[in-house]
Amino acid sequence: MFGLAERLQRLPPYLFAELDAMKRKKLREGVKLIDFGVGDPDLPTPPHIVEAMKKAVEKVENQKYPSYEGMLSFREAVADFYKRRKGVDLDPEKEVIALIGSKEGIAHLPLAYVNSGDIVLCPDPGYPVYPSSAILADGKPYFMPLKKENGFLPDLQAIPDDVARKAKIMFLNYPNNPTASVAEKDFIKEVIEFCNDRKIVLAHDAAYSEITFDYRARSFLEVGIEGVIEFNSLSKTYNMTGWRIGFAAGCPEVLAGLLKVKTNVDSGVFQAVQEAAIAALTGSDEVIDENNRIYKERRDTLIEGLKEVGLNAEKPKATFYVWCEVPEGYTSMEFTKKLLNDAGILVTPGIGFGEHGEGFVRFALTRDVGVIQEAVERLKGLSL
Repeated sequence: MFGLAERLQRLPPYLFAELDAMKRKKLREGVKLIDFGVGDPDLPTPPHIVEAMKKAVEKVENQKYPSYEGMLSFREAVADFYKRRKGVDLDPEKEVIALIGSKEGIAHLPLAYVNSGDIVLCPDPGYPVYPSSAILADGKPYFMPLKKENGFLPDLQAIPDDVARKAKIMFLNYPNNPTASVAEKDFIKEVIEFCNDRKIVLAHDAAYSEITFDYRARSFLEVGIEGVIEFNSLSKTYNMTGWRIGFAAGCPEVLAGLLKVKTNVDSGVFQAVQEAAIAALTGSDEVIDENNRIYKERRDTLIEGLKEVGLNAEKPKATFYVWCEVPEGYTSMEFTKKLLNDAGILVTPGIGFGEHGEGFVRFALTRDVGVIQEAVERLKGLSL
């Protein structure tokens, strides 16, 4: 009766909704499911952050409309965090804005810079929001393959000149979801120069920047700020996925474009949540270190178990994901269904992240070591 806009009809089905349907079916059948699907931390938000939120909710001034760009005290906390963790100097008044989670900012950015028919360069495999945000802005996603032989980095020289000339935004994400790969300084410098030469906004999603193992992930802003916007979030760093708070930092001109969109479509982040975020960002880094200790133990347990059953996965330096090659003779969806139906294990098929995710599945390290060990035992009982 009511026809959807063409742009909505062009959107692919959201992968995690399909996985949820498969999961619900198995649960109805009474299967004791081990879920390595969606990347939602099982660890609780640290108590000092929760306490800060409780106190902030009671403040009358926090019960009114917040500012669009975020409280200055929150933006100062972000700047302090970037100085402490990345060695990056940010002007909190001009180079930081608050977001209702980084996903919101990523989705809104093309509305600021993409005209009908313009191209948005997106990694493949990659977070589905990148191409979806381009489509919603009437732009056209152009997919940059992330291949194992290239360390899951895009080959910038393979982007055709006519495509690069029409591109307005390039999305990248390191440490990477879903491949768990990382980007080093030489590549970051190369991609910033590539985008600056062609007047392309470089949008870097750094949501996993603090989940690292004997490794320090670089902020793209360490290398350059002109034309660069970096999205970050408290969701993964502080186990705050449901709190919906993040931020964008970087080039003031690019931030101003995003902020102009936000002033027309949202009313800012609840100030009590911002105060809780300040407690997180200015608190002890031992919280981050403890998270990483837990994820590292889980990573090592899963990698060793996969090796025992003959599955190939590189040990990641960062993120709480393991990108595992599927056995010969299976597609990623076929292998996902086999694990679900024969072992009660839910993973994410690589094809759900794009054409070049085929041949892999993603495990999220969001289950404790005991559960991972049980999953390994179930895998040992499979005929692969």
